[in-house]
Amino acid sequence: MQMKKLIAMLFAACAVLPNAYAEQVSKEQIKGLDEQVQDIKKDVLEISAELNQLEEKLLYPSNTEIAFFVSLEKSSTLEPDAIELKVDDKDMATHIYSFKELEALRRGGVQRLFTGNVRTGEHKVLINIIGKSGAFKKTDNASYVVKKGVGPQFLEIRLTSSGVEFKDW
Repeated sequence: MQMKKLIAMLFAACAVLPNAYAEQVSKEQIKGLDEQVQDIKKDVLEISAELNQLEEKLLYPSNTEIAFFVSLEKSSTLEPDAIELKVDDKDMATHIYSFKELEALRRGGVQRLFTGNVRTGEHKVLINIIGKSGAFKKTDNASYVVKKGVGPQFLEIRLTSSGVEFKDW
């Protein structure tokens, strides 16, 4: 009887030991896999950031880039509700101003209205401003011919009481 118990205990020990060893190995393997997954995630994020930079360079190459900014003269009585931008008779941007945006413009802020690409040469810029001047509702149209050269170009659209002024930066 004793011998049967001893043999049964030996078989039980043999059955338990491989399972315990297997659990220990699998935990180590899982830990190693977790580290590999984290490394792969890090590599994917780095590749994604590089692809975003390349995409931006392809979409907005610096030699064809043009950007339009809007500013408001501090003493201006003009309160723009909306502004529309056309370049070469193509709609490029429309913006409706909130109260907070108008306050920021009155305090000297500058708003980027549009950034895009155009070929070098002359381009007709048309601005349509809908807003109030004093107590009167008004719509102003202003046009300008921008001479786009090689390299990025920035154009300020300054809203004043007397109208719209354009300034190349």
